[in-house]
Amino acid sequence: MLDEPATYPLLRGRRKRRRGAWLRRVAGVIGSRRIRIGAAIALLAGIAIAIAYVARRADAPDAAVSIARGRAALARANYSAARNDFIAAVRSEPDNTTALIALAKAYLLLEDGVAAGGAIDRARGAGAPATVLHGLRAMALLLQDDAAGAIVEADQAGERDRAIAQRAKGRALAVQGDRAGGIALLERTVARFPRDAGAWQDLGRIRLDNGDVGGANVAAQRALALDLNNLAALVLRGELVRSQYGLVAALPWFEAALRRDAYYHRALIEYAGTLGDIGRAREAIAAARGALAARPGDPQALYLLAVIAARAGDLSLAGDLLDQSSGGLDGLPGGLLLSGAIDYASARYQQAAVKWQALIGAQPMNLVARRLLGAALLRSGDAKGALDALRPLALRDDADTYTLTLVARAFEARGERDWAARFLDRAAHAPAVRAAPFGQDDDPGVLAEAVADAPSDPAAAVDNIRGLIERGDVATAITRSEAIARASPGAPPAQLLLGDALAAGGRYARAGDAYARAADLRFDQPVLLRLVEAWAQTGNRAGAADALALYLAQNPSSVIARRLLSNVQLASGDNGGAVATLERLRTQIGDGDALVLTQLARAYTRAGDPRAAIPFARAAYRLSPMNAGASDAYGAALFAAGDTNGALQLLTKAVRLSPEQAEIRWHHAQALADAGRAAEARQSIALALRDPAFGERVAAMRLLSALPR
Repeated sequence: MLDEPATYPLLRGRRKRRRGAWLRRVAGVIGSRRIRIGAAIALLAGIAIAIAYVARRADAPDAAVSIARGRAALARANYSAARNDFIAAVRSEPDNTTALIALAKAYLLLEDGVAAGGAIDRARGAGAPATVLHGLRAMALLLQDDAAGAIVEADQAGERDRAIAQRAKGRALAVQGDRAGGIALLERTVARFPRDAGAWQDLGRIRLDNGDVGGANVAAQRALALDLNNLAALVLRGELVRSQYGLVAALPWFEAALRRDAYYHRALIEYAGTLGDIGRAREAIAAARGALAARPGDPQALYLLAVIAARAGDLSLAGDLLDQSSGGLDGLPGGLLLSGAIDYASARYQQAAVKWQALIGAQPMNLVARRLLGAALLRSGDAKGALDALRPLALRDDADTYTLTLVARAFEARGERDWAARFLDRAAHAPAVRAAPFGQDDDPGVLAEAVADAPSDPAAAVDNIRGLIERGDVATAITRSEAIARASPGAPPAQLLLGDALAAGGRYARAGDAYARAADLRFDQPVLLRLVEAWAQTGNRAGAADALALYLAQNPSSVIARRLLSNVQLASGDNGGAVATLERLRTQIGDGDALVLTQLARAYTRAGDPRAAIPFARAAYRLSPMNAGASDAYGAALFAAGDTNGALQLLTKAVRLSPEQAEIRWHHAQALADAGRAAEARQSIALALRDPAFGERVAAMRLLSALPR
């Protein structure tokens, strides 16, 4: 027993050593296994990477296959797909000059000059001869706004790329202001390369920019006859159809381009803008977003989205979208107009005035911008500045009520109440004179000298003819405008100028013919207004109504056209049609327009529903209590509804406000007769009958004969 303690510790020690060795052996085994597992994992990872690399190499087509696919996409006019295929070819073989040159051409078709220039530089670095790149580089520089550089490159081009080089040079000359030289060069180019659809398209574009709509149409149609898949020509044709026939008619041309390439930027922009003008906002937004997908941050697409947001009343979103353009819209008329409107609605009147002042600087005869600038300056406390801005409008005999009211408020702000009263009196009367063209500040000698110095400058000729009209030398103005119209049969402004000269001389039938020729080339709002006026002066109310109906079918959101149509309908006795037209217009613009409400009340009264007319007449009168037309419409509605006493109060006021209006005199006479005031009624009828344009002569004569003496 005594020996056990001596031997027990020894036994425990041996067991500990054995256990420690076992642990060491186990640890060694585990360590070796870890090494082996790590090596296995590394090996498997390497195998996986190799397999993935081989798989990618197997999936990725080689350069030849990608180039073939790209060329097939180009044949289908899918420029975006072709670009992607050529990019794949270049990734596969970075120094493949065939792929690089094809990629540059695809970028040029997509009008991406910077990317095209990069591809051209890489092709040159990869060994492509410079002689085959001058034409491509000229076009790339042109798209980068380097017209001078484009001309230098074009002049170095050889025979192989002569056509594209001449195209680039012609466009560059036009960009530099020499449109006549650019057109002449492109005309020589298409004569030498008559089957080059791109050259015909470029010629059409420059002709359009120069105002030659007829010539542009010829060139665009020739380009499409040679290549129906030319996307730029399809878009150009769409723009021409839009100006010639209207918004709706243009849509199929833009859609045809987008069916071939859904990301073709120019088609998306034109499509979105046209849809927005028609009122199809959702589709316009989708097209604008497509343009942003094609070109992220594109200012044009952002502007279109901002316009749609502003029309929907979301000015905050509109402002954010304009800000995202990063200055891309600075100085552009549309951007200045919209940005100023957002500032004005947000009570930032000084900022709005600055932007609209810049717009007036670029477009001095922009009447809308002048009115807006005057309102902004007045709100910002600059009454003198407001008067300066509005002066060219307010001094005209046909100045509108809004402008005259602004001028009156500006005089009030300056403490000149006598002048304010004069303009408020004018604002209470609708202008009863025809619009006159803006005159010229220069004397006849200066204007004639300008024409002599620049005989091919249409602006100088137009200024000279306007000066002649202003000074009463209408015969000379007609002679010179006839010469311009003969020399430029495809230019709508030339036909409009002739029509204006003829109208100034009272030759409305011939003026209507000139305006109709202009409408055949470009049926826009200025042409419409002139055409309707000329036909109204010659008594062709049916023709005026047809023109308005055609215009509205293509431009359903046009406020001015709907106003005109309602006037024509009322004048022709189509009171039910006038009610429908004015109700649609009221839905579109709201209940804040006194003129629309006045006309709607008249239409309902004449259609035999005075009870429906009274609320609209009352609202118009509240908006404009000193307007003779509003008082007359309200009084006529009350009289037709049986309230003779109430009608007499309003109609007497209307006569005092506008004693020369025969229709108001007639309404007043009817109410006087019903009230038993025969003598006054006879006097009012006699005054109405003095107007040769009075349309109720038969009814007035019947009432006159029935009145007791």
